[in-house]
Amino acid sequence: MTEQPIQLQKLHGKVAIVTGAASGIGAVTARHFADHGARVVVIADVQDAKGQEVATSIGSHRCTYVHCDVTDEDQVESLVDSTVEKYGQLDVMYSNAGITASSVQKVLVLDLSWFDKVMEVNARGMAACVKHAARAMVGKGVRGSIVCTASIVAECGMMGGTDYTMSKHAVLGLVRSASVQLAARWVRVNCVSPGLVGTPLLSETFKLREEELKEMMTAVYSESSDGPLTEKHVADAVVFLVSEDSAFVTGHNLVVDGGFGTKFLSILKP
Repeated sequence: MTEQPIQLQKLHGKVAIVTGAASGIGAVTARHFADHGARVVVIADVQDAKGQEVATSIGSHRCTYVHCDVTDEDQVESLVDSTVEKYGQLDVMYSNAGITASSVQKVLVLDLSWFDKVMEVNARGMAACVKHAARAMVGKGVRGSIVCTASIVAECGMMGGTDYTMSKHAVLGLVRSASVQLAARWVRVNCVSPGLVGTPLLSETFKLREEELKEMMTAVYSESSDGPLTEKHVADAVVFLVSEDSAFVTGHNLVVDGGFGTKFLSILKP
């Protein structure tokens, strides 16, 4: 972890929670929060070994790990309450935990059992995180910031992945509704919509080996002078949304895809 000068630490002294932080975007963002001066980052996931490893790598004095299944509202409430009890308040919630779906989930052959699981994690779990984080922030009179992970498919359709697309549309609706309801209570709610990022989850979803994933990412972002979209690019956007740099930004869907959303959708066509 690289320490930054105080003037660059946009989260100096803040208490933050990051869900889905055992790997991928969540893990990188948790480290980024710490680099930007967060007093403590509480990372939550169901992958205990990986989550503990991330927390240890950030530093026990700056980061703790809590097991939390976001589909269980009691666990989400306990995560938030224990954070406030231990650290005095909650300033930032990055609700990032989510799962994806196979691109073959088309309407005519939609597996509703898997649909229920995707919606349970990506929509219901997200709502639970926003609900309890907002309650804690309002209860303490904190000028809080909540960011949810949506997707570039949150405002369009795809040839497949119907359940995943629906779940991310739901996230966008949640953010827009919550931002209106909480604006007068000084709690901002936004979402970040990443394009294709080469995370372990993506590799698992498409059953790609490491070299195959790299080839896919290179193809998608072949016209970008900065190379493929990375977790760090998304983490930078999240830090902006939770910091005072975006003090008057709420209800916003910040797309981070380098302008390659259309190419991404074409890649997913069968």
